Amino acid sequence: MANQYEIFSDDSTLCASPRRSSFLPFHRPSIDDGEIEEMIDTLRSGWLTMGPKTLRFEEQFARYIGTKYALAVNSCTSGLHLALNAIGVGPGDEVITCTFTFAATAAVILHCGARPVLVDCLPDALTIDPAKVEAAITPRTKAIIPVHFAGHPCEMVEILAIARHHNILIIEDAAHALPASYHGQRVGTLGDLAAFSFYAGKNITTGEGGMVTTNNDEYADRIAHRRLHGISRDAWKRYTDQGSWYYEITYPGFKYNMTDLNASLGIHQLRKCDRFHAVRNRYAALYLEGLSSRSEITLPTVKPKVEHAWHLFPIRLNLESLTVGRDSFIELLRQEKIGTSVHFIPLHMHPLYRQLFGYRPQDFPHALSAFERIISLPLYPEMTEEDVGDVVRAVTKIVAAHQRSAIHG
Repeated sequence: MANQYEIFSDDSTLCASPRRSSFLPFHRPSIDDGEIEEMIDTLRSGWLTMGPKTLRFEEQFARYIGTKYALAVNSCTSGLHLALNAIGVGPGDEVITCTFTFAATAAVILHCGARPVLVDCLPDALTIDPAKVEAAITPRTKAIIPVHFAGHPCEMVEILAIARHHNILIIEDAAHALPASYHGQRVGTLGDLAAFSFYAGKNITTGEGGMVTTNNDEYADRIAHRRLHGISRDAWKRYTDQGSWYYEITYPGFKYNMTDLNASLGIHQLRKCDRFHAVRNRYAALYLEGLSSRSEITLPTVKPKVEHAWHLFPIRLNLESLTVGRDSFIELLRQEKIGTSVHFIPLHMHPLYRQLFGYRPQDFPHALSAFERIISLPLYPEMTEEDVGDVVRAVTKIVAAHQRSAIHG
């Protein structure tokens, strides 16, 4: 293993040509023989949709997170929708969430016929601002969806206190947050329900998929029932020697179940979650060390009593110190053969929410400022420490070439 300081001790930072000969993608999943063999076993079993391996994955995930129930679904989006549905969110209700999130967080509120009430993020961790949440509460408020951005948990002590005071339920959007912890407690156990993502780019993957966690018997029963057409909790068994062809539909449910093919990946990915997390922690530390001297960049915040999941490593450009903007910086990194992404375009800036609710970009200044400056750097276990060093050198090279003080004195 390279020494942490040797990775960055290179006098070629300002060389004209890219250091890398091959492109470093923004993400690449970590799949090995365990997942492949489990997938082959599933294919040979003849049982491809939701069945015994999905149930196994659910049981293992519930133990890992520390909840009574874990219910596998085909996406985190489906999980959020089912969670809202389980607590009875419908027309006339309001659900508060952060504008600095992906489309799914608010879209599922609209799917329920309710109104998403957007609020700003905190300027440091970019998670939902508890003070803005409290100010947005009305008699119509049914739930709060705090988004654990980039893997950093929200300020849950304050949010939980607000929710209890107003008798409001909390659904954690934990898409980024496996295996984050807050004050010693795992994300996914803090609210009334939580939804995780196993999309291809997440900290563990099932290709497509998600999981809802809860300790509430009634919510778990509704979700288990409604994720598969509303026909019964064990509807999948009707094609086994334990089941019956007869079924009854008792709710207009959804087709949101996970398949055993997806669960085959998840079983093995979950076993490696702690190892993946250790690698992400190591690479995040290397990024923090390698970029800490650049005043032109704001690095991610890690608050006390937080175990960061490091799903993303988002930097923010201090644009007043640079002669290039965020979009140009991304293009310059691409020329250095470094893949990046942007998380996120705030919801209130999209045409849908501007047209529905009249939002303006300046309505949420912290989210707007973050969007204009933010770049997510590659961070995943399939990278090497040398890859991290290449990213640090590329960022440093671009900053050095475009720092405003160097040109204007």
